[in-house]
Amino acid sequence: MTDDTGTADGRETTGDRGAADVAAGTEGAGDLPGPLVGADWLAERIDRTDVVVVLDASVGAHRGAGRRIPGARRFDLDGALSDHTAPLPHTMPGAGRFTEEMRTLGIDDVSTVVVYDTAGIYSAARAWWMLRAMGFDRVAVLDGGLPAWTAAGMPVEDRAPGGTARTGDFTARPRDGMLVGSGAVAAALADPGAAVLDARSRERFTGDGAEPRPGLRPGHMPGALNLPFGEIQRGGRMLPAHELRSVFRALAGERERLVVSCGSGVTACVLALGAELAGYRAVSVYDGSWSEWGRPSHLPVETGEPG
Repeated sequence: MTDDTGTADGRETTGDRGAADVAAGTEGAGDLPGPLVGADWLAERIDRTDVVVVLDASVGAHRGAGRRIPGARRFDLDGALSDHTAPLPHTMPGAGRFTEEMRTLGIDDVSTVVVYDTAGIYSAARAWWMLRAMGFDRVAVLDGGLPAWTAAGMPVEDRAPGGTARTGDFTARPRDGMLVGSGAVAAALADPGAAVLDARSRERFTGDGAEPRPGLRPGHMPGALNLPFGEIQRGGRMLPAHELRSVFRALAGERERLVVSCGSGVTACVLALGAELAGYRAVSVYDGSWSEWGRPSHLPVETGEPG
């Protein structure tokens, strides 16, 4: 983990701009303060569509919202931005397909991207993590999503998120280890230097609550720890960095490697966002999550509170 790098509210800041950013004319307008930005930061740059691209990554019932942040484009996790040839929901598409979809959204290699969802911070973190897993770091999540944006008195358009006529030049450059399968999770469960965190509700984790997807076994992975994703938020926004560190330390202790899971790999990314804000640098998301592990198989499952 790293020490605080000095934002006023205690959140982490991240790296330096590359030379390509300056060459592309993005200096200043596209500089991100970290993996999380507020409504004021975005409002000051919303008109710079040549620099800042806003994506709505809402899923499920939230996907059909008939209003958007001005100019927002749809990052369609329920549609083209999941691999529907895979047997599991919300599976990460391959690099070629991802490149094609990002170019269709008008995203360039030097764009700055802000993702949000209409629930607050729910599925936007999945889009953030997918972009980073494909080698793109100029991306942040809007803290509090559309509810925080409207609460701040910012404008909205009465239309669903759309696309753009312009084709971008984005190229995916996949990174190893950011999205992992069941084998890596099993290895992490056996590794004393790693912690596996499950973002599902306590009732689903213990097996006392029903799984929303039919055919899945109730319970959790033996050795996993439960951290419902809502517990690292307050009022729909992420906790400050020092509070996040306390939450993760209380569960993971001194372990620096984290693997995060959930139902289908979406809210696990909220934990990944919280872990990054807390200073963790070795974080993986289990792409299949409980939709894979919970299926009838040889993979072990236990119920009740962890021992």
